[in-house]
Amino acid sequence: MNVLVVGKGGREHALALAASKSKLCTHLYMAPGNPGMAKLGTCVEISDGDIDALVKFAKENHIDLTIVGPEASLAKGITDAFEKEGLKVFGPDQAATQVESSKDFAKQIMKKYSIPTAAYETFDAYGPAWAYVQAQGAPIVIKEDGLKAGKGVTVAMDLEEAREALEIAFGIPGNKVVIEEYLEGFEYSLIALVHNDLVVPLEVAQDHKRVSDGDKGPNTGGMGSYSPVKKITPQIVADTLEQVMEPMAKALVEEGVPFTGFLYGGLMLTADGIKTIEFNARFGDPEAEVILARLESDFLEAITQVMEGNRPELRWSSKVSHGVVLASTSYPASSTKGALIEGCENVDGLVYHMGTKEEDGKLYTDGGRVLMIVTLADDLETAYEQTYEQIKKVKSDALFCRSDIGRKDMNDNA
Repeated sequence: MNVLVVGKGGREHALALAASKSKLCTHLYMAPGNPGMAKLGTCVEISDGDIDALVKFAKENHIDLTIVGPEASLAKGITDAFEKEGLKVFGPDQAATQVESSKDFAKQIMKKYSIPTAAYETFDAYGPAWAYVQAQGAPIVIKEDGLKAGKGVTVAMDLEEAREALEIAFGIPGNKVVIEEYLEGFEYSLIALVHNDLVVPLEVAQDHKRVSDGDKGPNTGGMGSYSPVKKITPQIVADTLEQVMEPMAKALVEEGVPFTGFLYGGLMLTADGIKTIEFNARFGDPEAEVILARLESDFLEAITQVMEGNRPELRWSSKVSHGVVLASTSYPASSTKGALIEGCENVDGLVYHMGTKEEDGKLYTDGGRVLMIVTLADDLETAYEQTYEQIKKVKSDALFCRSDIGRKDMNDNA
């Protein structure tokens, strides 16, 4: 089959790599793709937000399956546009994408269908929101409604931080804010292939959202991840499916907005059991890079089976995958473009391109998160050592990374 992967980041690089290994894939196109993805197939110079041009390309090139990476493309209605033209696409339509594009929509469904989550209130004005925060006290969580690339969330440890977050949020005209109770526990990500009420879980992973070691500093799109997660046992995964993922898929069917695509559960294991932090309408990034690195069965076959309403038997490597993001020095406040990167070809592991560009055969930074280095080993401790050893081979004066990805789940819990 002719396959199109829409997007240009590390997640899309991982999706494209998995698709390229499938025996069903005769030709792989990526729009717009990136320098790393270009080695896997044909990159097409069409923006992932140019829906009309993508539809035209898919029709002209007889694309049999389109896999959508970015949430922004889904929120713009790429699936609706493709399906209108009879094109097969794995990704939710605009209505179902609201599980991510509207925090309020997702929370309302969780409340209605008793899916465990943090207590919350939604506000559309600063005054009542600030009064509520003062009444509740800190720590407290402020989430801007809408797509924020994983960065519109403030975990305010004191009232001053909460007030600043509200002022920024309500400085945007028409913005809404969801204010949630602060939860403490162990975070994990469970992503599933979903079609209506069929939910097929992938392997569990843990993301690291804060920019600095020790989970300090502002939230980012994610600074690294690993899979599987020792603390999240098969029983906890089964409970998560039963309490969160399957009820959400069924709820979306009930609400008339059935979901097809990658349903992402951002979860926390607390003293009071499993709680849902958020849902996303697409594969996590940086989770895709470590989860798909462990998939041994045919990725396209699995997607095709799910879209036909059948449950595929997925096979996974028993190895642990561990990945660390190399980001621009000023990230997440801003990003560096045009700084030279050398040494990627010397890395013994997977090198996913997140924000790079190639000019005259040389690689340069071109975004906030730039590269992700992933290695696999028999245990997390060994994979951790390997990844950081390989990172030393990447030379650039404009990149930094966290040095503690995965430490929380190690035996010594350092």
